[in-house]
Amino acid sequence: MTRQLNRRTFLRASGVAMALPLLETMHPMLARAAAAVGQRGTRRMVNICNTLGLYTQAWLPKKVGVDYETTEYLALLDEHRQQYTVFSGLSHEQQTGRQAHNSEITWLTSARHPGLDGFQNTISLDQAAANHLGYITRFPSVVMGTATAQSQSYISNGVMVPAETSPAALFKKMFLQGSPEEVERQARSLSDGGSILDRLKSQTMSLRRRVSVQDQRKLDAYFDAVRTAEQELTEVQAWMDKPKPVIDEAPPIDTPDSADLIGRIRLMFGLIPLILETDSSRVVSLMIQDHGVVPLVAGVTSDQHSLSHHGQDEAKIAQLKKIETEIVRSFGGLLTQLSERGDANGSLLDQTTVLFGSNLGNASSHQAKNLPILFAGGGYRHGQHIAHDAEHNTPLCNLFVTMLQSMGMETDSFGQSTGALTWS
Repeated sequence: MTRQLNRRTFLRASGVAMALPLLETMHPMLARAAAAVGQRGTRRMVNICNTLGLYTQAWLPKKVGVDYETTEYLALLDEHRQQYTVFSGLSHEQQTGRQAHNSEITWLTSARHPGLDGFQNTISLDQAAANHLGYITRFPSVVMGTATAQSQSYISNGVMVPAETSPAALFKKMFLQGSPEEVERQARSLSDGGSILDRLKSQTMSLRRRVSVQDQRKLDAYFDAVRTAEQELTEVQAWMDKPKPVIDEAPPIDTPDSADLIGRIRLMFGLIPLILETDSSRVVSLMIQDHGVVPLVAGVTSDQHSLSHHGQDEAKIAQLKKIETEIVRSFGGLLTQLSERGDANGSLLDQTTVLFGSNLGNASSHQAKNLPILFAGGGYRHGQHIAHDAEHNTPLCNLFVTMLQSMGMETDSFGQSTGALTWS
């Protein structure tokens, strides 16, 4: 016989607490919460921007509709084809700023002429959603970056929300709780190869006896994911104090430096399902940034920014595609995690709108038109390429309105929108 668990149940040891995922044993309480947000369960939002664009010929299908032929990049996501829609012909107007890449600060806001004299950014999509939800979760939003504290998230007065760039620090912030001294002790233990789960072993065994068989399976999968995250973070941290060998070969791709772009992306992607599943936050944004160094990707000898300005040079394009292939492949891994985990209301992907794309349509010329946009999950009808006018783009903010409505906001406008984006 199972007993109802409080939604805010934590496992505790040595003054440190770890959040639990949503369990069916908590459903009586969850049912009441669900009634407030509709019949489709908890609504979540994930926004991911690759600020240096995606090479159009490898990304965008030539044919529209449900029977489009997959492309080099989209082939990496084919197992999820029925769970996402590819959009073309979407953008924000008047994105020319002081600097060529200023459009990256307005991807989630649509404010015009970023960086020019007198410019003040406006509220971003994620912060509008976070404001609507409030502190229904411990963290109204989580903002991540792969290199620096710069983000695409802005509050209503145009102030940027700094991004968290350390997966270890984010893991600590999300899943460890206690006094500063206790948390620091646990964090040091983790970096030395210790495990929070080992310290919680007796409690996890007791908890498994109190819940249903379905919840036991879910807890096992969740604990496996937490342990994997611990192991990955431990491996990264173990490299930090080790000198790099001087060898006449390409360095190993697992070194925890700014060149390991793909490694950093994967670590961040690995944390997103944990954040959503524990209901630590329902709004997550990640900015994949220019790292300014040659990324640790086999066959790549130039930095990503230089390669994005390929000028149709086939050798540069080939290297650029190697980097972007790994970025898209990593995104496919995130979609897999979101589709395989969830609760009685469906998978995390069913309950989460996922926006993936870039602020640049043609990174080689810094054009912020015809942006690469993929919209996944959220319970929408997917599996097609929807093309809008390539000369007179539809406002990307129309899709933002649709996303905000999915989060339960009663709004028909955001930024440059002319209404909600609909499709059939």
